[in-house]
Amino acid sequence: MNEKIRPFQSIHFKIALVFVLLLLTTIEIIGAYFVKQLEQQNIKTFEDSVVIQPYVSSQLANELNNTSTSTDVANRNIKNIVAEVDNSSISEVQVVDNKGIIRGTSNANDQGNVGQRTPDSEIKNVIYANHKQTQISSDDRGGSFYTSITPITNPSTDANQVVGAIYVKASMDDVYSNINSITLIFLTASLVAGLLGMVIAIFIARAITQPIDEMKKQAIRMADGDYSGQVRIYGQDELGQLALAVNNLSVRVEEAQEVSDAERRRLDSVLSHMTDGVIATDHRGNVTIINETAQSFLNLSSDDAIGVSILSILGIEDEYSLRDLLETRHEMTIEPDKITQKRNADQPEKVITSETQDLILHADFSLIQRETGFISGLVCVLHDITEQEKNDAERREFVSNVSHELRTPLTSVRSYIEALTDGAWQDPKLAPQFLSVTQEETDRMIRMINELLALSRLDQGTAKMELEFVNLNEFFNYILNRFDMMIKTENERNDKNNPMLPHEDKRYSIKREFVKQDLWVELDTDKMMQVIDNIMNNAIKYSPDGGVITARLMENHQNVVISISDQGLGIPRKDINKIFDRFYRVDKARSRKQGGTGLGLAISKEVVEAHHGHIWVDSAEGRGSTFYISLPYQTYENGDEWDAED
Repeated sequence: MNEKIRPFQSIHFKIALVFVLLLLTTIEIIGAYFVKQLEQQNIKTFEDSVVIQPYVSSQLANELNNTSTSTDVANRNIKNIVAEVDNSSISEVQVVDNKGIIRGTSNANDQGNVGQRTPDSEIKNVIYANHKQTQISSDDRGGSFYTSITPITNPSTDANQVVGAIYVKASMDDVYSNINSITLIFLTASLVAGLLGMVIAIFIARAITQPIDEMKKQAIRMADGDYSGQVRIYGQDELGQLALAVNNLSVRVEEAQEVSDAERRRLDSVLSHMTDGVIATDHRGNVTIINETAQSFLNLSSDDAIGVSILSILGIEDEYSLRDLLETRHEMTIEPDKITQKRNADQPEKVITSETQDLILHADFSLIQRETGFISGLVCVLHDITEQEKNDAERREFVSNVSHELRTPLTSVRSYIEALTDGAWQDPKLAPQFLSVTQEETDRMIRMINELLALSRLDQGTAKMELEFVNLNEFFNYILNRFDMMIKTENERNDKNNPMLPHEDKRYSIKREFVKQDLWVELDTDKMMQVIDNIMNNAIKYSPDGGVITARLMENHQNVVISISDQGLGIPRKDINKIFDRFYRVDKARSRKQGGTGLGLAISKEVVEAHHGHIWVDSAEGRGSTFYISLPYQTYENGDEWDAED
């Protein structure tokens, strides 16, 4: 819609206004500088004209410092000296000694002040500071005057000895009158220059805006679909070249319209898939658009991807061709870290650091087609399925581990039962041993199934937590007392059928390091006892003969920390981050021999996290291991003590 432009909105008006404003601004800046310099020069000249001559100051110094005559005589002499100052600009001269007493003045109306202390603090400051002071100020009538206070020193002694001061007051009305006259003349000249500049600016602006106005009208016709008009070319300057470009544009716009429509459809298709990584190509398969998500997925910048084949970008040039993608529109899984490694191998001079380790992407391809059916490119949508693949892999590994862990004891039970069926039950020595092994393997399967059920309930959040406030000092000590008793019983009886203890004849000791303060914590005693039992059992199993197990209880920043340290073999560094995984064992053969299921630490982790706590381990091979349990803690003045007998 062609709306009429108001005069003050047109570029014609703006160019003229800017020109005039620039002219006036320049004149005013120059004028301000000129007037300022003129003012400073006139003031300097005026100050030089009202300076008291040195011989006058010398005479006044002698009179102020003369102790051979009386004060009245000295004051009369000072009055005569001041009266001899012949300067029409000076309206008053006043002499003050170093005690602040007025000794003489040229003002007939102020003769009564002679012999009085001066009330002017500025004169006193000059006498004390031995520093001349000048000032320009105005009076009540609006007139300007100049004041100068000059210290008088004794020339016959020390030059720094101040004997008094001369106060000079002079009218500056004539000075500022001349300055104002010159300023008025300058302002009048500026106004005339501004008017002439405005006339010139209007003609210049018209010469600039007339071709622009014609080009505007041609652009409006082009917007309405009329490309037949031509802009008049006034010259070979920039505006003439612009007019020529507009004429060429009107010819080519119609030709580019079809290409523009295809680009719009391509962009619309890309925008419809912007929730994930998106890559768009031309009909040759070269990348034309890649969004930031796709750049992040593939560890690429836009400059590295634009114009490159999508097959190379996705690292599938060895498996697929562009025709395969266009005809079948494959769905595939892509691992960006492998693409980065391949890119590094192909470009050894440009090492590309991968930031997408273990990332797995699902690539889905769709075509970009014109209305005629011509395929002008394709769109690849990348969806991050890393978490889904990880969950699927964990699920497969879990099923495999469960199958393996159950098959081993079942195979053993079946073998012993077959042996009993074949007649071993009649052997009074072998039969009890076979039945004992069968019972142990059955118990191990039952424990494993119970632990799997417990893990399942913890995973699903259906495990019921029986929380109560417990004195953790007594609770932990109670558990350790049980192990003290079991160790004593083991050492005395060497009970190898006790599943709570290892089957080697070893001796152990438990060392306690508890904080003295009672720590009351809300927890499920049964589940937390299971966690501590499991860690203590591991410490006993893997400790050497005569080893010391150190149990600590401490408070740290609104948390209570339980730690259990052993002197065993320790855990290799590569296994520390995996020991809380299900069915993971550092020494699989030894763990199975000692009856472990590989689920104890996994259950311990789930239980501790269900209490909003944290469990971790610090270990090194050959130096033992320390397991830590951190639980949230708040100070309570009163609490229900945990009853050990319950």
